[in-house]
Amino acid sequence: MTRHHNFCAGPAALPTAVLERAQREMLDFRGRGLSVMEMSHRSPEYVAIAEKAEADLRELLAIPANYKVLFTQGGATQQFAAVPFNLLGPGGRASFVNTGIWSKKAIAEARHLFGDIHMAASSEANGHTAVPRPEEILLANDTAYLHYTANETIGGLAFDYIPEAVRPDGSEAPLVCDLSSTILSAPLDVSRFGVIYAGAQKNIGPAGLVVVIVRDDLLDRARDDMPSLFGYQALAEAGSMINTPATYSWYLAGLVFEWLKEDVGGLAAMEAINARKAAKLYAAIDESDFYANPIAVANRSRMNVPFVLADDRLDKAFLAEAEQVGLLNLQGHRSVGGMRASLYNAVPEAAVDALVDFMSDFEKRRG
Repeated sequence: MTRHHNFCAGPAALPTAVLERAQREMLDFRGRGLSVMEMSHRSPEYVAIAEKAEADLRELLAIPANYKVLFTQGGATQQFAAVPFNLLGPGGRASFVNTGIWSKKAIAEARHLFGDIHMAASSEANGHTAVPRPEEILLANDTAYLHYTANETIGGLAFDYIPEAVRPDGSEAPLVCDLSSTILSAPLDVSRFGVIYAGAQKNIGPAGLVVVIVRDDLLDRARDDMPSLFGYQALAEAGSMINTPATYSWYLAGLVFEWLKEDVGGLAAMEAINARKAAKLYAAIDESDFYANPIAVANRSRMNVPFVLADDRLDKAFLAEAEQVGLLNLQGHRSVGGMRASLYNAVPEAAVDALVDFMSDFEKRRG
C-alpha cells in the first residue's frame, strides 16, 4: 500500500500511526467484539474513551480547571451562530476583527441573526495580507465579546499575537477565537481566552466534530431564544452528550491526542516540527522568481501556505504533475485560485521535502 503526501486543507491528513491503530481496533475494540462505531455512547467503554480524550486534551493545552471542554457537532461554522447565542444574553454587541473569508462568515452569521455588530478592526484595506496591529483593534463600550480568526486557512494569514479585548472604559471583554486550523500546532495560553472553538478536521481528527473550550463564568450568558442544542451550559452539564455525539470522530480525536503526547512528545515538540516545515516551503518560494506568496512575513501561516506561479497558465500542469508524483490536494481554494499547501500536524517533514524538490524541478523545466 502506498500512502501519498496529502496537503489538503480539510478534511486533512491524519497521523499514519493513528489510522493504523484505528484499523486494528475497527472490528474488535479491545476484546469487546464490536467496533467503537457500534457502541452506545452511554456504555462504560465509550464513556472511558470520551473521558480520556478530554483529559489528554486538557494536559496537552494545560487547560485551567475553570474551563469546560465540549465535544460537539456542526463544525466551526455552527459556532458562528452558537457563540453569539451563548454570549449575548446580557445584551451588547459582538465585536469582530475581519481578516478574511472565515472571519467574514462569522460576521455575516452574527449580523443575520442579531442585526448590529461592531467592527473592531479589518485588514480589508491591505487585501488581507497583514493582520491589524494591536493598537488598531478598537472595541466599543457595549462590546459583549471580541471575536477573531487566528488563522485564515484560505488566505494563509495568521495572527502573530493574541489580541487584548479591552473596551474604551477600561473593562475587559471576553476574547473568542476560531482556532480551527492552528489548535494543537503549538502551546497556547488558554487563560487568555473566554471561548475557543475549533473544527476537528485539520489538527484534531476527522470531520463531524468541533471542540469548544469555554470559561466557566461565561456559561450563564445565553439568550433565552437560543436553540437548546447550542447551549454551552447544557452541553457541559451533559458531558457533551445531550444527544448522540459524533462518537467515532471523538474516539479518533482521542487517538490523535495520544499520538501528540506519546509519539511527538507534546506541543512544544510539535511547534518545532511545524516551524521547520513552514520555513522550508517559504524559503523555496522566496528564493524563486517563479513562485510568490503575498502575505506579510510576520503573518505568514505555518499551517496553510498559498502561493502562485509566475504564469498561471501552468497551474493545471503543476497540479497534474504533482499528483503524478504523489503530492495531492495542492490546488488553491476556488475563491482565490493558485496553489495552497496545508502543513498540518500530521503532514510529515518528508512531505514538505518532496514538495520543495518537485517545485524546484518544475521551475527548471517550465520556468
